[in-house]
Amino acid sequence: MGNIFRFYKDVDTDQIIASQYIIFPTIDEMKGHTFESLDPQFAEKVKPGDFVVADVNFGCGSSREQAPSVLKALGVKAVIAKSFARIFYRNSINIGLPVLICKDLYDNVEAGDEMDVNFEEGTITAGGKTFTCTKLPENLQAILDQGGLIASLDKED
Repeated sequence: MGNIFRFYKDVDTDQIIASQYIIFPTIDEMKGHTFESLDPQFAEKVKPGDFVVADVNFGCGSSREQAPSVLKALGVKAVIAKSFARIFYRNSINIGLPVLICKDLYDNVEAGDEMDVNFEEGTITAGGKTFTCTKLPENLQAILDQGGLIASLDKED
């Protein structure tokens, strides 16, 4: 179980991690500025196992890999949205951050609600209700289970 941090539609990668922070040498140095323009205390409030829930087109904007990386570094268990920008979705899988599409979740939960995800079944439980979300194909789930694409490729050697 984790808490929900809820964001609206069209959250772009610059709102996830602003461009002035991607010059920092490490993700650890960047992560304290995650969602700074939308929720200045996000990095202090989020705990490992919490979730980001959003409306449509989450992660639009530039293709910066740092956007999903700072979320993962803060311990976000998964990002669930009505839809994702394609490059954010792919970058998330590449770095090992689960991203799920769930059309009904956003409109039925509030920030701070507790939630749990069953990745194998493709279900989310929140507020006493169960929602169906995308079930990742076996090959993508295997990549996530191994920590991302590079970690997955390294294990093939």
